[in-house]
Amino acid sequence: MEIKHLNIKIYGLVQGVFFRVTAKEKAESLGIKGFAKNEKSGTVYIETEGTDENLEKFLRWCKDGPEAAQVEKIEVSEGPVKNFKTFNRDFADF
Repeated sequence: MEIKHLNIKIYGLVQGVFFRVTAKEKAESLGIKGFAKNEKSGTVYIETEGTDENLEKFLRWCKDGPEAAQVEKIEVSEGPVKNFKTFNRDFADF
């Protein structure tokens, strides 16, 4: 079972709508490791590691996000595996 690493940038109304909290819940339910953080630009940046199948499920979720979010677009790129142990979200906004 090969593990892949994805860098995901999510644009739109994605801060202040529990995006990071629900991303953590979704990732954990899929066995995905990584982190989510708010960026000064108003985007949410996520790095994830998991199987192709579970990463695809997570990306589908990211296209909508939590109920209050209004996702305009997402950018995804692959990166080197970093062997994250858990999925974290930052608590400080910047």
